[in-house]
Amino acid sequence: MGYRVVVVGATGNVGREMLNILAEREFPVEEIAAVASSRSVGTEIEYGDTGRMLKVRNLEHFDFTGWDMALFAAGSAATKVHAPRAASQGCVVIDNSSLYRMDPDVPLVVPEVNPEAVDGYTVRNIIANPNCSTAQMVVALKPLHDKARIRRVVVSTYQSVSGAGKDGMDELFEQSRGIFVGDSVEPRKFTKQIAFNVIPHIDVFLDDGSTKEEWKMVVETKKILDPRIKVQATCVRVPVFVGHSESLNVEFEEEISAEEAQEILREAPGVMLVDKREDGGYVTPVEAVGDGATYVSRVREDSTVENGLAMWCVSDNLRKGAALNAVQIAELLGRRHLKKG
Repeated sequence: MGYRVVVVGATGNVGREMLNILAEREFPVEEIAAVASSRSVGTEIEYGDTGRMLKVRNLEHFDFTGWDMALFAAGSAATKVHAPRAASQGCVVIDNSSLYRMDPDVPLVVPEVNPEAVDGYTVRNIIANPNCSTAQMVVALKPLHDKARIRRVVVSTYQSVSGAGKDGMDELFEQSRGIFVGDSVEPRKFTKQIAFNVIPHIDVFLDDGSTKEEWKMVVETKKILDPRIKVQATCVRVPVFVGHSESLNVEFEEEISAEEAQEILREAPGVMLVDKREDGGYVTPVEAVGDGATYVSRVREDSTVENGLAMWCVSDNLRKGAALNAVQIAELLGRRHLKKG
């Protein structure tokens, strides 16, 4: 006996990736439904590479009664309306939007980091997926925190345009082509030209000068990993289609060498250490695409602080940063609670 699973927002980048990963990981599905807004109703989408086509159903009229889990990749506006409806009809919601992440009654889960938090889903029947940049960072930091207790993290992100959806990817492509042929490259999705440029601005600005994306990394890391950790983030959009990168400077309470950190990361769940001090001995976003691992490279000691390390972290943001983490939460929920698979 398997699970009855709904993917909401199935026609978007993350929704399609959820379907791919459910099929790829052979999640025990008895029945699966692809659900989206009315403009996508009736179109067909493939369930992974299985050859099985799913006809997209209308979210507005979809009845979640009798379905076990709903993986939401529909954005905050649609989620605000339909996630509580699904939860009230007995379907556990795993939400990829930012809507419920800081709700004290909703667990914010990265399975490699805080699997026990999923047990709190019963309060609202909702589980939150973290921000893509937070997810990969805490996977890399968790085993090091267990060893030496992290005091402070300074992170600068290099975030791909796929984090802004299909429109972001289209804008990078169109601007790049436009520059080569001499056409206009006026920004529409982003605040400035993204092709051959970087933009130190993701999401809206807050009163203290930080952006909401940066705020998310701070508060989500505290909720997932440890409320005592101090985080300073600078989030930057870069002209990369898929794959987020992060430069991390980490200060620990206890002494930890680069060699110790490498040994720990080599054995850590969800982490792939690629760290050779030679040309090409590190991972870039292009190499991480299509993979579920969080890659860590360039681990070295930071002499500017006591007990400091610096490192480079890369992950496919559509997978570990979104779709894969949601499916891993579904697997965790099944193992610990629903127990149908």
